[in-house]
Amino acid sequence: MKIYAVGGAIRDTLMGLPMNDVDYVVVGSSVEEMLSKGFRPVGKDFPVFLHPQTQAEYALARTERKTGKGYKGFLFHADPSVTLEEDLERRDLTINAMAQEISENGEWIGPVIDPYNGQRDLAEKVFRHVSVAFSEDPLRLLRIARFAARFPEFTVADETMTALRAIVASGELNALSPERIWQELARGLVANKPLRMFQVLLDTGAAKTILPATLLTSLSQDSGRDVLGRHLHATPRQLESCCAVVLMDLPATEIRSWSEYVRMPIEVRDFSEIFSDLNRLVAKNIDGVYQATDVLSWFNRADVWRKPDRAQSLLDLARRIGLQVSVLIQAMQQAQALQPADIIAGVPAADRSNGERIRSAVEASRLTAITTALI
Repeated sequence: MKIYAVGGAIRDTLMGLPMNDVDYVVVGSSVEEMLSKGFRPVGKDFPVFLHPQTQAEYALARTERKTGKGYKGFLFHADPSVTLEEDLERRDLTINAMAQEISENGEWIGPVIDPYNGQRDLAEKVFRHVSVAFSEDPLRLLRIARFAARFPEFTVADETMTALRAIVASGELNALSPERIWQELARGLVANKPLRMFQVLLDTGAAKTILPATLLTSLSQDSGRDVLGRHLHATPRQLESCCAVVLMDLPATEIRSWSEYVRMPIEVRDFSEIFSDLNRLVAKNIDGVYQATDVLSWFNRADVWRKPDRAQSLLDLARRIGLQVSVLIQAMQQAQALQPADIIAGVPAADRSNGERIRSAVEASRLTAITTALI
């Protein structure tokens, strides 16, 4: 048997980028032989094994045949007769369909094996699909969109764009699990140019299926894309922040609905909803004159009392993208500086065991501190 490093590890090495993970393909072997060499099986849909020492994943070379809807609707075939070229042919892009042999001591040896001209497309900075089977897997559309965000200098080949539109026309995007949709979108959001991901979704028609309606409307307009591009440029590459900026013009109810569709993590959803509310608070008071009750309401919504770090992150993000929130930061700091013991001491002794009376006193003190800061 022979072992090869394949896919993204080869691509990133040729591009001079650091490798995060290496995918290994084993050619000329069988399940029985892998087990005899101490490899531990982990694959459910096709033979994947963990190396006995390194615990890295090794997959037997395989071919696939479409048998049903979605990215799971494939029948895999793996045996010693499957060649490396046949295994590479089932991959998505030419730049991900290259390999290099691995020696017994783990060294990469020999030339890059490139049967589908991936090195040419790397040099020309083109995303090009490997075979006609590309459009059978709807997940590949999201992968291309995510790659566009990571490598914004690349363009999508005309024939590949046609294949992506065929995926949309087939309706197979509806067969994708919410978790896989979110996984790809999340990786694209924290990439170099998230706006390129959205552009691919727009150009292929996939945005209508995947994105919330208000965001789709904004992205369909040059002015909306320009504003979002500037905001994302100023946003740190953190998932919560990037997601919040992308969704900031959506009402919280629409964010909640879309979060359920894509199974967004709760902490990302909450951060986005609260940032949307902050954006509306600032827009309502564009002249910079805030009502103390509105500010206190948002502070309570953001739970600045128990989650001060998140509240600071929300306001810092707003400031980074140009929202005028300096007075809100000052008001928050003054309200947070209040000492509960001092507030309780000002409550009549007979009421100090009354929880509602204590809460009212705390709210009143916070409102006074905010009012003073806003003057």
